[in-house]
Amino acid sequence: MGEPILKTEMIDQVAVWTLNRPEAMNAFNFDLLRALKAAVDGARFDPQVRAVIITGAGRAFCAGADLKERATLSPEQVKTFIYTIRNLFTDIEQLPVPVIAGVNGVALGGGTELALAADIRIAADTATMGLTETRLAIIPGAGGTQRLPRLVGKGKAKELIFSGRRVAADEALAIGMVNQVCLAEDLMGVCHSLAAQICEGGPIALAQAKYAINHGLETDLHTGLAIESAAYWHTIGTEDRLEGLAAFKEKRKPVYKGK
Repeated sequence: MGEPILKTEMIDQVAVWTLNRPEAMNAFNFDLLRALKAAVDGARFDPQVRAVIITGAGRAFCAGADLKERATLSPEQVKTFIYTIRNLFTDIEQLPVPVIAGVNGVALGGGTELALAADIRIAADTATMGLTETRLAIIPGAGGTQRLPRLVGKGKAKELIFSGRRVAADEALAIGMVNQVCLAEDLMGVCHSLAAQICEGGPIALAQAKYAINHGLETDLHTGLAIESAAYWHTIGTEDRLEGLAAFKEKRKPVYKGK
């Protein structure tokens, strides 16, 4: 048997998912979508997973949809593909643990949309990103028209989507499309370092903070504060909160169990 189309491994408490179609620049076909969905479904309720890193094998993060496969699909199959990838990226966005995209190279179309669905994006200095769909007479269909404006603003998002222009790593950082840029050889180390910092926090607190940010941002301030309040109340009765207080008093690192 050959290598899996999606490499999955656990490093400490971090699930690392590597898109593994380097010969196709890790472009999404149905098989890769199914493999990634299985990984997402498995991580959603796994208490051992405290963070996720998504990256790509070879020189690309993900070049978007596999256009060779797309050319063989009927219009109905294309609709199925778009429905599947859109829902998959929403599932990634709504995972209860922080998700880091390690953008190691080219990320176009659905590749950029995958990165946008992550909570944090760290890009190699060699990376390029872009929503290039209008150049193929289609539009971003996996959340790009909605997530990009929320990150970089409506005007800049329109410029990039209308033109289909590719953005180098330094520009992506300048406009807020990514959180950080590092040397390509340091990328996974930087991702793992950040994930380790995240894993030091309480799992329930992290899940509730993510929930409050994601859902509160889509409402008015008054409603957002109510969402934050409800999320905070959820942490008060946890064993982890008491462990945090005890560890602070005893001047030691807390050991959180997600309870």
